Amino acid sequence: MKATVPANDTSAASMRVAPHNAEAERQLLGAIIVNNETYYRVSDFLEPDHFFIAPHREIYEKAGQLIRAGKVASPITLKTFFPQDARIADMSAAQYILRLAADAASVINAEDYGRAIYDLAIRRNLIRIGEDMVNIAFDAPIDMPPAAQIDDAERRLFELAEKGRTDTGFVSFGDALTATIEMAAAAFQREGALSGIASGLRDLDALMGGLQPSDLIVLAGRPAMGKTSLATNIAYNVAEAYMAEEQPDGSMKTVNGGVVGFFSLEMSAEQLATRIISEQTEISSSKIRRGDISEHDFEKLAAAAQTMQLVPLHVDQTGGISIAQLVARARRLKRQRGLDLLIVDYIQLLTGSQKNSGNRVQEITEITTGLKALAKELHVPIIALSQLSRQVESRDDKRPILSDLRESGSIEQDADVVLFVFREEYYLGKTMPEEGTEDFVKWEEKLDRVRNRAEVIIAKQRHGPTGTVNLHFQGEFTRFSDLADPDRFPEPH
Repeated sequence: MKATVPANDTSAASMRVAPHNAEAERQLLGAIIVNNETYYRVSDFLEPDHFFIAPHREIYEKAGQLIRAGKVASPITLKTFFPQDARIADMSAAQYILRLAADAASVINAEDYGRAIYDLAIRRNLIRIGEDMVNIAFDAPIDMPPAAQIDDAERRLFELAEKGRTDTGFVSFGDALTATIEMAAAAFQREGALSGIASGLRDLDALMGGLQPSDLIVLAGRPAMGKTSLATNIAYNVAEAYMAEEQPDGSMKTVNGGVVGFFSLEMSAEQLATRIISEQTEISSSKIRRGDISEHDFEKLAAAAQTMQLVPLHVDQTGGISIAQLVARARRLKRQRGLDLLIVDYIQLLTGSQKNSGNRVQEITEITTGLKALAKELHVPIIALSQLSRQVESRDDKRPILSDLRESGSIEQDADVVLFVFREEYYLGKTMPEEGTEDFVKWEEKLDRVRNRAEVIIAKQRHGPTGTVNLHFQGEFTRFSDLADPDRFPEPH
């Protein structure tokens, strides 16, 4: 009769050997020694640390160094890297390497062996992370609260998921061309003939071709310019236009608009909802907050809220999350509910990993690199808001330029598109001359020209032109919209 181990007895678990396959390791090393070209079939994802047996790690590393240097890795050349008295499995190092070559697997199977070794290494790392989580939770250091432990575990899991990913590599030019033709066909069929997702702002879409999948779009501006308002406007426009078709496999394919994820690190979900409902109903958000509304306005709010409940806009209001947490949550949203556009408000409120603590430039670099990698992985556009440095205020022309991006050149470098929001009305309103003077008359004329106008400056665009788009801005409703097109005005009589 088989003895049962009590549930609380961990001695049995501690006796278990970590998952590994010594035979697969031997066969792969033998194949590499027999035919050095085999190394290049596995070297893009398999590292020495992935081998469980220490001598195998050393043999793989030495063989790799020789092959990359253009030399031959054979039993004769490899044995010189081991001491004369070195023993591996009761054999001298030279005898062991000769045995590996003699027992070599077919070169055809080498990649399969490499994948098996890699997968087992990942499982061992998962066990290690799990053991560390248990040990730290049992005997937690004073300076590591549970939230910090969760963040650390998520970061380590994220690094494990990203490191040595095997779903990348070269794509044939034919496949790339096919994808391009499919994109052009989708743009041709889509309303507005855009290759990307329509932002709902006609002139902006015309210059950008919509929000392109895999793009990191940085939307920057000084405080009070309306960057959050523009982001919420775009988010709601995209979510409101959402239409999907069911595919033969039961999955849903977006044909217009999209499912939107909004990381609101600065504002609560309620504040964000207040902004959006104010924009849609044209009732001032300050009146909504104070309850200073008529019965008719309240009916408008109730009707709008009922319609807006069906809109696929998902808000995460957790403040101060790390880039690793953001990535994990975005992946979860894509898997569970779908995702076509991600918005992060804003970059400077995210945190990096603990290893960069104290170096803010490195931390911002890690964040922007992580956001760009996430955009490519999920194949969605990411709009990341960013602050601008104060040097804008010291210039006569307050229009932002790329060098104004705060804290790191990596924001400019990693972004596919950089947009600046600028409202001259805001700055002009602060410089009112004395009433009755000639300067006052000129100031008033200029203010009339720029009233309720905003500029969205496309300062960088990898696959399109730069330029400026003029929009209409209603501050009381935090609403951006297209300027009236003079060509569409009725002919004067």
